[in-house]
Amino acid sequence: MRFSVAMPEDLLVRFDQLVARRGLAKNRSEVVRDLVRDALVEEDCALPGTEVVGTLTIVFDHHASDLQEKLHSIQHDYFEFIVSSMHVHLDQHMCLEVIILRGETGLVQEIANLILGTKGVQNGRLVVTTTGHFA
Repeated sequence: MRFSVAMPEDLLVRFDQLVARRGLAKNRSEVVRDLVRDALVEEDCALPGTEVVGTLTIVFDHHASDLQEKLHSIQHDYFEFIVSSMHVHLDQHMCLEVIILRGETGLVQEIANLILGTKGVQNGRLVVTTTGHFA
């Protein structure tokens, strides 16, 4: 199935720049397919009951009052949904932690919000994708 879309010249120029950044093996059609897949995965991940996997990346000062104990407590409370975690020392004070979560989309978001909302967590982001299994 072929389709064509009329695009303003400036938008097409920016899109071609995106195609170029994606690598030599990519062409316009492949990048359009990638963008469509990304949009469909994002929509699937928003559906209640969908099983997702996510990476929660947080940055915090490990000297913050009992923060690590609070973070460990949350992770232990939800251990069946925590696949793995990795802790990295950025400098003498700051740490980065990546926590891999798996479960129903609402629960994964809830766990991420608990961690992100913990006093002392300076910033973070949850990125989710589907497992290919749907409710």
